[in-house]
Amino acid sequence: MDKNLLELYSDYLLSSFGPTTATGLSALLEGQVSHDQVTRFLSGDAYTSKTLWQQVKPMLRSVERDEGVLIFDDTIQAKPHTDENELICWHFDHTQNRSVKGINLLNCVYQIDDLTIPVAFELVRKPIIFSDPKTGQIKRKSEVTKNESLRSMLSSCQHNQIKYRYILADSWFSAKDNLTFIRHRLDKHFIVALKANRMVALSKEAKLQGRFTRIDALSWSEEVAQLGWIKGLDFPVLLHRQVFTNKDGSTGTLYLACSDLDRQALCIETIYQKRWKVECFHKTLKSDAALAKSPTKRVRTQSNHVFMALYAAFRIECLRVRHHMKHFALRAQLYMKAIRTAFDELQKLKTA
Repeated sequence: MDKNLLELYSDYLLSSFGPTTATGLSALLEGQVSHDQVTRFLSGDAYTSKTLWQQVKPMLRSVERDEGVLIFDDTIQAKPHTDENELICWHFDHTQNRSVKGINLLNCVYQIDDLTIPVAFELVRKPIIFSDPKTGQIKRKSEVTKNESLRSMLSSCQHNQIKYRYILADSWFSAKDNLTFIRHRLDKHFIVALKANRMVALSKEAKLQGRFTRIDALSWSEEVAQLGWIKGLDFPVLLHRQVFTNKDGSTGTLYLACSDLDRQALCIETIYQKRWKVECFHKTLKSDAALAKSPTKRVRTQSNHVFMALYAAFRIECLRVRHHMKHFALRAQLYMKAIRTAFDELQKLKTA
């Protein structure tokens, strides 16, 4: 990988407020880097999760501790006007409860103190084209599930010897195979959200007798977590219901499962709140790192642009820590500098 071009392209993504193109970067650099150089950089080697790890590893090694957490989540970047292919296609967006045409990105970030570092990612690809037997509609599907991708990413994190105590995920990634993998294969702990219809037993006897109850039908203490067994798992967990108030004044309910039996209810809530950091990271990807602003139409360049956006998001996070400024403030500062430069240039043209 051309490290110089990586830095230039990621700087370009962070400092741009419109579409990002090879021509645009070359013009910005006044031809010091040609359009063809940028194009070859984006269309050459595939930049993967392993490539990302190589770039973020030095920073992570300097801050990692056993108290760190790994957070998993996916996000969809809508691309409604881009031609469909195995990468840009229709994905179900559980936040909108409908299918969206775009790029589906699965991320794993490492969170310690106030720092969030992307350490692994996978792009959901759907190369298999088939006809829906019920509707006759042509559809696409992936060769692997998101849960299989999650377990593969976890294995990579384990191989990279990242120090962490808990794995955090929302209810979409709390499948029994994932939880079993975390406890038995990785020997790690998890705190995950459960859907309201998840079946649990509150005693080992009830589990052995097959007497399971929907988690939302249980009686709860807000202060004390309950020992229980999730159907399909062979180990106990702590179950806790968290009731909270949303910004609009409505009440929300969260059902949490923690495999670390030594935690208290308040501690479980506090640790799980860190999961929100991955949502902030996704916002940075879309708002500050130009995730959607690549006009390219080839799968290789599209996927490599996603990698560049991930690296740019990592770089602005490092700048935030160094300068004690929020991402929005950093971008606003760049924007004002650009406006001043354009304004000054306009004044020169008027007086020339």
